[in-house]
Amino acid sequence: MAKPRVLVLTGYGINCDLETEFGFNRAGGLAERVHINSLIMGEKQLKDFQVLAFPGGFSFGDDIASGKVLASKSRVRLGDEIRAFIDRDGLIIGICNGFQVLAKFGVLSDQPAGKYEQRLTVTYNDSGRFEDRWVWLKRVSQKSVWLDGIEGIYLPVAHGEGKFFAEQKVMDALQGNDQVAFIYARPDLAPADREYPLNPNGSLEDIAGICDPSGKILGMMPHPERFLSFYNHPRWTRTREELKRAGQPVPEAGDGFQILKNGVKYFN
Repeated sequence: MAKPRVLVLTGYGINCDLETEFGFNRAGGLAERVHINSLIMGEKQLKDFQVLAFPGGFSFGDDIASGKVLASKSRVRLGDEIRAFIDRDGLIIGICNGFQVLAKFGVLSDQPAGKYEQRLTVTYNDSGRFEDRWVWLKRVSQKSVWLDGIEGIYLPVAHGEGKFFAEQKVMDALQGNDQVAFIYARPDLAPADREYPLNPNGSLEDIAGICDPSGKILGMMPHPERFLSFYNHPRWTRTREELKRAGQPVPEAGDGFQILKNGVKYFN
Protein backbone atom coordinates (compact mmCIF):
# COMPACT_ATOMS: atom_id res chain seq x y z
CA MET A 1 0.00 0.00 0.00
CA ALA A 2 1.13 3.55 -0.66
CA LYS A 3 2.56 5.32 2.33
CA PRO A 4 0.24 7.97 3.79
CA ARG A 5 1.55 11.45 3.05
CA VAL A 6 2.15 13.69 6.05
CA LEU A 7 2.40 17.46 5.75
CA VAL A 8 4.54 18.88 8.55
CA LEU A 9 3.92 22.60 8.66
CA THR A 10 6.90 24.92 9.08
CA GLY A 11 7.78 28.59 9.01
CA TYR A 12 7.82 31.69 11.23
CA GLY A 13 9.38 30.23 14.37
CA ILE A 14 8.17 26.61 14.21
CA ASN A 15 11.24 24.66 15.32
CA CYS A 16 10.22 21.04 15.97
CA ASP A 17 9.44 20.31 12.33
CA LEU A 18 12.56 18.24 11.64
CA GLU A 19 11.93 15.86 14.54
CA THR A 20 8.26 15.57 13.60
CA GLU A 21 9.10 14.82 9.97
CA PHE A 22 11.68 12.24 11.05
CA GLY A 23 9.22 10.58 13.43
CA PHE A 24 6.46 10.21 10.85
CA ASN A 25 8.91 8.86 8.27
CA ARG A 26 10.24 6.36 10.78
CA ALA A 27 6.65 5.36 11.57
CA GLY A 28 6.09 4.41 7.93
CA GLY A 29 4.65 7.60 6.53
CA LEU A 30 5.92 9.82 3.74
CA ALA A 31 6.43 13.09 5.57
CA GLU A 32 7.36 16.43 4.04
CA ARG A 33 8.08 19.76 5.68
CA VAL A 34 6.04 22.48 3.95
CA HIS A 35 6.23 26.21 4.63
CA ILE A 36 2.81 27.70 5.31
CA ASN A 37 3.36 30.20 2.49
CA SER A 38 3.70 27.32 0.02
CA LEU A 39 0.17 26.29 0.96
CA ILE A 40 -1.17 29.84 0.80
CA MET A 41 0.40 30.41 -2.63
CA GLY A 42 -0.82 27.07 -3.94
CA GLU A 43 2.64 25.60 -4.50
CA LYS A 44 1.55 22.67 -2.31
CA GLN A 45 -1.99 21.37 -1.95
CA LEU A 46 -3.35 20.09 1.34
CA LYS A 47 -5.63 17.74 -0.59
CA ASP A 48 -2.56 15.72 -1.61
CA PHE A 49 -1.88 14.71 2.02
CA GLN A 50 -3.61 12.47 4.56
CA VAL A 51 -2.08 13.80 7.79
CA LEU A 52 -1.44 17.42 8.82
CA ALA A 53 0.96 18.14 11.68
CA PHE A 54 1.34 21.46 13.50
CA PRO A 55 4.69 21.03 15.30
CA GLY A 56 6.01 22.73 18.40
CA GLY A 57 8.05 25.90 18.50
CA PHE A 58 7.44 29.60 18.92
CA SER A 59 5.43 30.59 15.87
CA PHE A 60 5.56 34.34 15.28
CA GLY A 61 7.58 34.69 18.47
CA ASP A 62 4.50 33.97 20.62
CA ASP A 63 3.39 37.54 19.93
CA ILE A 64 -0.04 38.40 21.43
CA ALA A 65 -0.31 34.84 22.79
CA SER A 66 1.24 31.51 21.89
CA GLY A 67 -0.17 30.20 18.62
CA LYS A 68 -2.58 33.12 18.16
CA VAL A 69 -1.03 34.66 15.04
CA LEU A 70 -0.49 31.34 13.26
CA ALA A 71 -4.04 30.29 14.16
CA SER A 72 -5.44 33.51 12.69
CA LYS A 73 -3.28 33.22 9.56
CA SER A 74 -4.30 29.59 9.07
CA ARG A 75 -7.98 30.30 9.60
CA VAL A 76 -8.09 33.32 7.27
CA ARG A 77 -5.80 32.07 4.48
CA LEU A 78 -6.29 28.30 4.70
CA GLY A 79 -9.58 27.87 6.52
CA ASP A 80 -11.51 26.40 3.58
CA GLU A 81 -8.70 23.98 2.70
CA ILE A 82 -8.38 22.78 6.30
CA ARG A 83 -12.14 22.30 6.62
CA ALA A 84 -12.18 20.30 3.38
CA PHE A 85 -9.20 18.28 4.61
CA ILE A 86 -11.08 17.37 7.79
CA ASP A 87 -14.20 16.48 5.80
CA ARG A 88 -12.12 14.11 3.64
CA ASP A 89 -11.18 12.08 6.74
CA GLY A 90 -7.78 13.72 7.16
CA LEU A 91 -5.97 13.44 10.50
CA ILE A 92 -4.50 16.43 12.34
CA ILE A 93 -2.08 16.58 15.26
CA GLY A 94 -0.94 19.71 17.07
CA ILE A 95 1.99 19.44 19.46
CA CYS A 96 2.77 22.11 22.07
CA ASN A 97 2.65 25.33 20.02
CA GLY A 98 0.63 23.32 17.52
CA PHE A 99 -1.92 22.53 20.24
CA GLN A 100 -2.14 26.24 21.00
CA VAL A 101 -2.76 26.90 17.31
CA LEU A 102 -5.53 24.30 17.03
CA ALA A 103 -7.21 25.55 20.20
CA LYS A 104 -7.24 29.14 18.96
CA PHE A 105 -8.21 28.16 15.42
CA GLY A 106 -11.32 26.52 16.86
CA VAL A 107 -11.04 23.00 15.42
CA LEU A 108 -10.54 21.64 18.93
CA SER A 109 -13.69 22.26 20.93
CA ASP A 110 -16.82 20.56 22.15
CA GLN A 111 -18.77 21.66 19.07
CA PRO A 112 -19.90 19.37 16.21
CA ALA A 113 -17.70 18.99 13.14
CA GLY A 114 -17.82 22.02 10.87
CA LYS A 115 -18.67 24.47 13.64
CA TYR A 116 -15.30 25.99 14.40
CA GLU A 117 -15.06 28.49 17.23
CA GLN A 118 -12.59 28.99 20.05
CA ARG A 119 -14.16 27.71 23.24
CA LEU A 120 -11.00 26.82 25.14
CA THR A 121 -7.43 28.03 25.40
CA VAL A 122 -3.91 27.22 26.51
CA THR A 123 -2.46 30.00 28.62
CA TYR A 124 0.37 31.01 30.98
CA ASN A 125 1.75 28.41 33.40
CA ASP A 126 0.78 28.86 37.03
CA SER A 127 4.46 28.68 37.91
CA GLY A 128 5.09 31.89 35.95
CA ARG A 129 8.09 30.29 34.26
CA PHE A 130 9.06 28.20 31.28
CA GLU A 131 8.63 24.51 32.18
CA ASP A 132 11.17 22.11 30.71
CA ARG A 133 10.78 18.68 32.30
CA TRP A 134 9.49 15.13 31.81
CA VAL A 135 5.97 14.17 32.90
CA TRP A 136 3.75 11.12 33.16
CA LEU A 137 0.53 11.03 31.15
CA LYS A 138 -2.49 8.79 31.51
CA ARG A 139 -4.64 8.09 28.51
CA VAL A 140 -8.31 8.91 29.03
CA SER A 141 -10.12 9.07 25.66
CA GLN A 142 -11.10 5.81 24.04
CA LYS A 143 -12.18 7.44 20.78
CA SER A 144 -8.99 9.10 19.56
CA VAL A 145 -7.37 7.19 16.70
CA TRP A 146 -4.01 8.60 17.80
CA LEU A 147 -4.00 6.75 21.13
CA ASP A 148 -4.38 3.10 20.12
CA GLY A 149 -2.32 0.80 22.35
CA ILE A 150 -1.43 3.53 24.85
CA GLU A 151 -2.28 3.60 28.55
CA GLY A 152 0.45 5.55 30.32
CA ILE A 153 3.43 7.30 28.75
CA TYR A 154 6.38 9.43 29.81
CA LEU A 155 7.11 12.51 27.68
CA PRO A 156 8.89 15.86 27.91
CA VAL A 157 7.20 19.25 28.08
CA ALA A 158 8.79 22.57 27.14
CA HIS A 159 6.46 25.56 27.28
CA GLY A 160 5.68 28.85 28.96
CA GLU A 161 1.98 28.74 28.08
CA GLY A 162 0.66 25.25 28.67
CA LYS A 163 -2.22 25.65 31.11
CA PHE A 164 -5.42 24.24 29.67
CA PHE A 165 -8.42 26.40 30.49
CA ALA A 166 -12.12 26.44 29.57
CA GLU A 167 -15.41 27.41 31.15
CA GLN A 168 -16.99 24.72 33.28
CA LYS A 169 -19.75 23.99 30.75
CA VAL A 170 -17.11 23.34 28.09
CA MET A 171 -15.07 21.19 30.49
CA ASP A 172 -18.18 19.14 31.25
CA ALA A 173 -18.91 18.73 27.54
CA LEU A 174 -15.34 17.65 26.74
CA GLN A 175 -15.45 14.99 29.45
CA GLY A 176 -18.95 13.89 28.45
CA ASN A 177 -17.86 13.58 24.80
CA ASP A 178 -14.79 11.50 25.73
CA GLN A 179 -12.53 14.23 24.31
CA VAL A 180 -9.93 14.36 27.09
CA ALA A 181 -7.00 12.57 25.48
CA PHE A 182 -4.40 12.71 28.26
CA ILE A 183 -4.17 13.94 31.83
CA TYR A 184 -1.00 14.65 33.78
CA ALA A 185 -0.42 11.78 36.18
CA ARG A 186 1.81 10.22 38.80
CA PRO A 187 4.17 7.35 37.94
CA ASP A 188 1.44 4.88 38.96
CA LEU A 189 -0.94 6.77 36.59
CA ALA A 190 -3.08 8.16 39.39
CA PRO A 191 -4.18 11.73 38.55
CA ALA A 192 -1.73 14.49 39.39
CA ASP A 193 -4.54 16.45 41.09
CA ARG A 194 -2.87 19.68 39.86
CA GLU A 195 0.15 19.00 42.06
CA TYR A 196 3.26 20.75 40.77
CA PRO A 197 5.44 19.64 39.05
CA LEU A 198 3.45 16.49 38.17
CA ASN A 199 1.05 18.90 36.51
CA PRO A 200 3.67 21.36 35.27
CA ASN A 201 1.40 24.24 34.30
CA GLY A 202 -1.75 24.12 36.44
CA SER A 203 -4.04 22.78 33.69
CA LEU A 204 -7.64 22.39 34.84
CA GLU A 205 -8.56 18.76 35.53
CA ASP A 206 -4.89 17.92 34.77
CA ILE A 207 -5.68 18.04 31.05
CA ALA A 208 -2.57 17.59 28.90
CA GLY A 209 -4.30 16.99 25.56
CA ILE A 210 -7.71 16.74 23.95
CA CYS A 211 -9.22 15.45 20.73
CA ASP A 212 -12.12 16.74 18.67
CA PRO A 213 -15.53 14.99 18.81
CA SER A 214 -14.54 12.67 15.95
CA GLY A 215 -11.28 11.56 17.59
CA LYS A 216 -9.28 12.37 14.43
CA ILE A 217 -7.80 15.68 15.59
CA LEU A 218 -5.43 15.62 18.55
CA GLY A 219 -3.82 18.48 20.42
CA MET A 220 -1.32 17.88 23.22
CA MET A 221 1.26 19.90 25.14
CA PRO A 222 3.93 17.18 25.73
CA HIS A 223 6.26 16.33 22.83
CA PRO A 224 5.97 12.79 21.41
CA GLU A 225 8.51 13.62 18.69
CA ARG A 226 11.17 14.12 21.37
CA PHE A 227 10.87 10.54 22.63
CA LEU A 228 11.00 8.41 19.50
CA SER A 229 13.87 6.20 20.66
CA PHE A 230 14.49 4.51 24.01
CA TYR A 231 17.83 6.34 24.02
CA ASN A 232 16.05 9.71 24.21
CA HIS A 233 15.00 8.79 27.75
CA PRO A 234 16.79 10.95 30.35
CA ARG A 235 17.69 7.84 32.39
CA TRP A 236 18.16 5.33 29.60
CA THR A 237 21.45 3.91 30.93
CA ARG A 238 20.02 3.14 34.36
CA THR A 239 16.75 1.85 32.93
CA ARG A 240 18.61 -0.39 30.48
CA GLU A 241 20.59 -1.99 33.32
CA GLU A 242 17.47 -2.45 35.45
CA LEU A 243 15.69 -4.18 32.58
CA LYS A 244 18.65 -6.45 31.85
CA ARG A 245 18.98 -7.49 35.49
CA ALA A 246 15.26 -8.27 35.56
CA GLY A 247 15.61 -10.40 32.43
CA GLN A 248 13.37 -8.06 30.44
CA PRO A 249 14.01 -6.85 26.87
CA VAL A 250 15.29 -3.34 26.25
CA PRO A 251 12.83 -1.54 23.98
CA GLU A 252 13.93 0.25 20.85
CA ALA A 253 11.12 2.80 20.60
CA GLY A 254 10.35 5.64 22.96
CA ASP A 255 6.88 6.27 24.32
CA GLY A 256 6.07 9.03 21.84
CA PHE A 257 6.65 6.89 18.77
CA GLN A 258 3.34 5.02 19.15
CA ILE A 259 1.35 8.23 18.72
CA LEU A 260 2.91 9.04 15.34
CA LYS A 261 2.73 5.38 14.33
CA ASN A 262 -1.01 5.38 15.03
CA GLY A 263 -1.47 8.35 12.71
CA VAL A 264 0.18 6.42 9.89
CA LYS A 265 -1.54 3.12 10.72
CA TYR A 266 -4.96 4.73 10.38
CA PHE A 267 -4.53 4.77 6.59
CA ASN A 268 -3.03 1.28 6.23
